[in-house]
Amino acid sequence: MWCDNCLLLFPLRVGAMLWATLIMLYSIAGGIVLFKWGPFLFFTYPEWQIYGGVGLAVGFVCLITIFALGNRSYIWTRVCKFLWPFLIIVCAVRAIIMIVELQRGKDKIEWECDNGGQIWTASAEAGYAGSTSFPSGFCTSGFSSIYAAFVGALLVDLAFQIYLFFMVWRYQKRLESYQGMKGPFAGGYYA
Repeated sequence: MWCDNCLLLFPLRVGAMLWATLIMLYSIAGGIVLFKWGPFLFFTYPEWQIYGGVGLAVGFVCLITIFALGNRSYIWTRVCKFLWPFLIIVCAVRAIIMIVELQRGKDKIEWECDNGGQIWTASAEAGYAGSTSFPSGFCTSGFSSIYAAFVGALLVDLAFQIYLFFMVWRYQKRLESYQGMKGPFAGGYYA
């Protein structure tokens, strides 16, 4: 017997909506952070925009999931159940590439911290002309802390998305079983 909502204390639909809201909020916040400070961490021109765009896409699919579950829509729940596996694969590939690129850019990140938070010159020449500087909080914590935080956050994000996919799948199966049930009208319970 499958559990309906193992990790939350809410029923399946409401729990999945709350879980999707949590993922939506941190995905959109992460996308905005990558758009704003991504050039300080990733040094190939559209790279941080792609990572931020994937984060915003996750937030958008979470919003669709919230509306599908809120309306008890069988069709939109199936759409979400179809989209989540592809999005999980894209996010897993993004996580692997982000981890590799962070490790590859370790020296450049340390150079940025040693030079007052200014952007790496190759990134500035490649198309990023932002006027912001690297946040001092990143530099005081050190590269190993930033790296560990990114790796941990990306792995937790994948686990959260897989669990949301499980809840969407479970709710869609529950909606399918409702179609075979008979209501109280015309002796349905007693037929």
